[in-house]
Amino acid sequence: MVARLIDEDPEQAYAYSRIALRLASRVAAVREAAGFAAYATQKYSEALAEFRAAKRMTGSVELWPVMADCERGLGRPERALAMAGEPEVQKLDKAGQVEMRLVAAGARRDMGELDAAIVTLQSPELASSSVQPWTARLRYAYADALLAAGREDEAREWFAKTLEADKDGATDASDRLAEIDGVEFVDAAAADAEDLDDADLDDDTDEADEDDDQDPAEVAAAERAADQAEYYDEDDEEYEPADDADVDLTDELVVVEDDERGKA
Repeated sequence: MVARLIDEDPEQAYAYSRIALRLASRVAAVREAAGFAAYATQKYSEALAEFRAAKRMTGSVELWPVMADCERGLGRPERALAMAGEPEVQKLDKAGQVEMRLVAAGARRDMGELDAAIVTLQSPELASSSVQPWTARLRYAYADALLAAGREDEAREWFAKTLEADKDGATDASDRLAEIDGVEFVDAAAADAEDLDDADLDDDTDEADEDDDQDPAEVAAAERAADQAEYYDEDDEEYEPADDADVDLTDELVVVEDDERGKA
């Protein structure tokens, strides 16, 4: 459950990891999952504690790079650099060593050492033309460091190389390239909505202009005429004579007969 939620809902994953810890704190996989859940929610102190516990239980060094990154998250880049020089790094597989290099370069940048960060990333893995799972991230980090150092032309080249390796769109290399080239993307839906708003505003302005062009005397006369017409219409409705069909002829006949009997 924690692994499924960690990308979609890190906070929920963290909550589940706390429950799992209460139920099975002696299981290394549970401690590791709890560490990654805490890491995803930037609770670096908790994450580091869980990763250390998992490492003690298994004896594996595969968590070494993420442990070093937790030190960065805690504002201790010098400790991350120290971990990059420990013997554990030599026991990592190729992916782990590349990850450790990324963490070390990030620590250099945290300390304001841009040139050192660039040198740290320069490696056979970076120079290789083959595409591996780590290639896009390594090239992206290198391009980003070059750009931060003001080496824009080189940065553009490496962002382009990142894009070639990033088949899954894991990075925003295309956006960074567009930014360097000065290309601005426009949201078509937002642009259409803005055009409609402008059109409505133009219509309102035209109507207001037409009202302004009319002679005030003519407007006043028209308003008086409309008021008079409305007044007479109301009188007609109030005093409208009854139709012949509405008169009761029986009443007239009764009156006539009474008059004749009186004369007789």
